[in-house]
Amino acid sequence: MAVRRLYWPAINLIGPGCVKEIGQEVINLGKTKALFVTDKVLNQISVVKQVTDVLDASGIAYVVYDDVKPNPTTQNVNDGLALYKEAGCDFIISLGGGSPQDAAKAIGILSTNGGNIVDYEGIGKSKNKSAPIIAINTTAGTASEVTVNYVITDEHRKIKMVMVDPNSLATVAVNDPELMVKKPKGLTAATGMDALTHAIEAYVTAGAFPLSDAIALQAIKFIANSLEKAVNNGADVEARSEMAWGSFTAGLSFSNCGLGIVHSMAHQLGSEYDLPHGVANAILLPYIMEFNLDSAPKKFAEIAEAMGEDTSKAASDLEAAQLALAAVRKLSKAVGIPSLKETSFNPDDAAKLADQAMRDVCTGGNPKPVTAEDMVALYLKAYNG
Repeated sequence: MAVRRLYWPAINLIGPGCVKEIGQEVINLGKTKALFVTDKVLNQISVVKQVTDVLDASGIAYVVYDDVKPNPTTQNVNDGLALYKEAGCDFIISLGGGSPQDAAKAIGILSTNGGNIVDYEGIGKSKNKSAPIIAINTTAGTASEVTVNYVITDEHRKIKMVMVDPNSLATVAVNDPELMVKKPKGLTAATGMDALTHAIEAYVTAGAFPLSDAIALQAIKFIANSLEKAVNNGADVEARSEMAWGSFTAGLSFSNCGLGIVHSMAHQLGSEYDLPHGVANAILLPYIMEFNLDSAPKKFAEIAEAMGEDTSKAASDLEAAQLALAAVRKLSKAVGIPSLKETSFNPDDAAKLADQAMRDVCTGGNPKPVTAEDMVALYLKAYNG
């Protein structure tokens, strides 16, 4: 077997109420003042206060930056960095889903490496470890709190820049399902389908290996069992806990083995139309699974089983694999994912988006070779249903 270099945060707190332990983690770090990176919605619904109350009780100083957009921009990064320096911060606390987490990673990298965030697009471009980050997740979806990946929108070029950088890894990752209970149905559904996409792409990606396979398959089981419950009853802490574990394990998997063209194509929908990332993934997922099906039929059959489908009567792995498509479509419909035609997608943009997606770092991980023409066809197939 090949040598593997595995990455995940040194400390991971997961379970109801675990956010109350972050005060001790800050004390252990020996840091004095945090840049608290989040978004306005979490501030408005008092999730930020749930965390700052913990910090206040521990005597930890902080300054709040809550302007992060749903698709964080280079401007968000620059503004956050300016506040970090101006306030004399020496570490970062990020609170939210993928958007605040990604913005915090970018700020952390620039705080220790300098330059402009566009300089770091691609794989392993930084030299120095980020400022310490305590990453508190509030959505069971992106898993940015545990990964070496982050995505920033270059609003000038209208593209999503994907960075894969071990130096951006959080120091402490926190997954407290009690912070997730106020999430609205639509956001719960979108982020949950994002987590499912992570797990499925990680399971079949070209870079998959035994450990990534094991945790990706477990993530699929968690999500298939609990997403609809969490959407229908946001206060169901057990379902929220399973989703937290599903997102967490999916993140550990894909961060160490890669993704595929669901993500590279979804990134373009996010940058061009500001479509939420989880929605973009969910829309594209079954069409791209179908495209990739013959590259790993046995694995897709195992995905079907993990999602609760009975494959025992299937005449072949390929026939069993088809049940995975049906399971994904069924779950998407149950949690209210729209069709591509219901979004602002313009089919005339398909060639441009495909060209951009071919250059996305996720494309190389797809389990079978893909061309720009293939991607155009997939965008149009998704649009036409």
